[in-house]
Order: sequence, then structure tokens, then C-alpha cells
Amino acid sequence: MKIISWNLNGLNASLKKGLIDFIKDSPADIFCFQETKTAEDRVDNTFLEIPDIHYYWQSAEKKGYSGVVTLSKVEPKSVIHGFNDEGYDTEGRMVTLEFENFYLVNTYFPNAGRGLKRLDFKLEWDKKFEKYVEDLRKKKPIILTGDLNVAHTEKDLARPKNNTKTAGFTPEEREWFDSFLQKGYIDTFREFVDERGHYTFWSYRHNAREKNIGWRLDYFVVSEELKSQVENSEILSDVYGSDHCPILLTVSE
Repeated sequence: MKIISWNLNGLNASLKKGLIDFIKDSPADIFCFQETKTAEDRVDNTFLEIPDIHYYWQSAEKKGYSGVVTLSKVEPKSVIHGFNDEGYDTEGRMVTLEFENFYLVNTYFPNAGRGLKRLDFKLEWDKKFEKYVEDLRKKKPIILTGDLNVAHTEKDLARPKNNTKTAGFTPEEREWFDSFLQKGYIDTFREFVDERGHYTFWSYRHNAREKNIGWRLDYFVVSEELKSQVENSEILSDVYGSDHCPILLTVSE
């Protein structure tokens, strides 16, 4: 099974940049998109009419903000939208699909924001998310994917020394990710590639992508029960259409 994850920075904008062709030409069985910035009733019909695809949405109440959608060629056994908690779910940040042998969690973590104004909220969300997946894991293994809005180590961004007080690289965010992985979760990309210089997000400013001044914010994380089934985890950095690029996980069934 092949799964693609991609922060689109606007689904409707990505449709104008070739998203439909990307989906149709891809060998993936499942597509997890984040930061859709739209809802099912506000998207072009060409996206909704892709053959043999099931769609699972969670959109933000605020228009033009956040949102995730999962497209699957395989119909899941069940679907969970968000945490089932209005205090968190109004931002449209998560859809979980249950398959025969695992749960697939498509998520878009909050950004701590300029001046770290949302850092406390983000850390609360991190903890709630951790409990959520730990409860799911009691039933089946977990595949977690999406924009986690954190660069885990200094290898995961181009300029670590300049960003220790920047959203996505604060000690608090990195410490949470450390503690989460220590509960028995695996950052799959690092199972295959150890060196720095591999990123999934580049600012649109200052030709950052051309200079490869980026951050690795997008992940496939699996619970350790699935480690032996992970065949590859890749960054598709040659694919354009957003300020993020897609990532691809291949797992044996």
C-alpha cells in the first residue's frame, strides 16, 4: 500500500497547479491532504468527481483556514472526524480512517504562531493528540501522517541556530515530539535517510526552495508494531504546487 501526504496550502489553489493530474498519475492508494482552506461544498467539482475515490473531510468553521481531507481507493471500516471535542474540532485538523490492520490518522497540527502566541494551545493540542492515538493504539497499530508543524532535530531545518525561538523549533515543541516517539513511535523517514538537507517546506520568500533553505515539517510516523512492514519513506521534493512538497510511505499489507 502506498500513501501520499501533502500540505496543499489551499486545495482550490492547488487544483489550478495540476493537483488532479498528480492524483490520477500517482500510484498511491490513499492521499492525505492538509491545509485545504475549504470545505466540500466550496471546492471545484473536478476534485469531487475523481473515479473510484472515497472522500473524508474535516473542515474548519472559519472560512479559508486549516482543514484536512483524505482520499482513499480502499473503503475504510470506520471514520472518525477530529477528537469529538468542539473545543478543538472547530479548526478542522484531523480525520482518522480505520482499516483492517491499522488506523490512518491524517492531521494538521496547529502552528505556534508569530511571537509564539499559540504555543500554549499547540502544546495542549499535542497532549490531547497523544492521548487520542494512544487510546486508538490499544485496538490497532497507528500510521500517523501530516504537517506536524515541528522540525524535530537540528538536521530537520536549514538554519537551526537562528530559529530556536521560532514556531516549529521551540524547545517545548521538540521535547513533546521526543517524548511522543519514545512511547514507541517511529519517524519513518529517518529509518532510511540520516543526513541533513532533506526538507518538506520552504518559504515563498527569498527563493528559499531554490536555495534549499527549508524545514522538515511533514511526517509519516508509525507505531513500532508496523516497523517491519515499512518498505520506504520518501520526500517528493521535485513535486511543486505548494510551499510544501508531498511525502510518500510504502508499507506491505
